[in-house]
Amino acid sequence: MQSIIEIISQPWSWYFAGSLIALVMFLLIYFGKTFGFSSNYRILCAACGAGKFADYFNYDWRAQIWNLLFLVGSIIGGWLAATYLSNGGSVQLAASTVSDLSSFGLAPPRGMQPAEIFNFHFLFSLKGFILLIAGGFLVGFGTRYADGCTSGHAITGLSHFQWTSLLAVIGFFIGGLVMTHFILPLIFKL
Repeated sequence: MQSIIEIISQPWSWYFAGSLIALVMFLLIYFGKTFGFSSNYRILCAACGAGKFADYFNYDWRAQIWNLLFLVGSIIGGWLAATYLSNGGSVQLAASTVSDLSSFGLAPPRGMQPAEIFNFHFLFSLKGFILLIAGGFLVGFGTRYADGCTSGHAITGLSHFQWTSLLAVIGFFIGGLVMTHFILPLIFKL
């Protein structure tokens, strides 16, 4: 018989994880809450006193502490999973993904991400600046401009049948396809 650690350290089926997400969404809707990770930026700014300088941050952020706890729990859960539930192996990628990575000059990851990209040497190169710094800024800007992140729109917004969330999710997919098939190859040719 398998121990609980052996059971939870195996990949979970999509239908089990999807059912858990549906249950959480039902509970959030029932209690009148919305979910999204990017809203934690606003909560943290408001908690640090940004409401004194901008009306956008002047609201009762204490009513959203549950969202901050979810963020902290996700970080701790990720650390626990990586530290205690990981077998130390690399991410399993499809052969086509490995082929695409090699066309960019990247070896398959020996851990969770390609070591050629996630290091300080790469960060201070032109490619690194474009991908990590400029890309991170664009993600943060886009999250605020779209009034939510992928989890907020795709999970909460679509659960509430919000038209703007459907448009945002379609935009996320189009942007991801454009980045993957057109912009990323151009950046790695630099």
